[in-house]
Amino acid sequence: MKILVSACLLGQKCKYNGGDNFSEEVASFTRGHEVIPVCPEVAGGLSVPRVPCEIVNGEVTGKTGQSRDKEYRLGAEKCLAVAKQHQIDLAILQSRSPSCGVKQIYDGTFSGRLIEGSGVFASLLMQNGFRVIDVQDIGQTKSKKS
Repeated sequence: MKILVSACLLGQKCKYNGGDNFSEEVASFTRGHEVIPVCPEVAGGLSVPRVPCEIVNGEVTGKTGQSRDKEYRLGAEKCLAVAKQHQIDLAILQSRSPSCGVKQIYDGTFSGRLIEGSGVFASLLMQNGFRVIDVQDIGQTKSKKS
């Protein structure tokens, strides 16, 4: 199986704050499979660290008010091309991210409040017919995998 994974979940220090979201569950789940790590934000030209962003009225915007929509969409397109090139079977993405959030994202007020919705990259993958799961749902996928 070919599995595309948010690079932060594999321990790559590409989060907005310079950290990662390493997940032992993801490492265990992907063991023995071809793993393709991506970070759409870095692929779009954003630095690490960077100003936190949220989707505000449909546009990815930094906490300081500057639009980062162009970078996020460029990164999403580049990572979609990677998914197509590798003909992935599954994508495991980081929760709540304005790029990779699958079921929920922050509401655009930078208050920590969550709403239903998907990040730019997650949406693009789903629109192109790829199977996408949130890292928080990996346990449910494990039971289906057995």
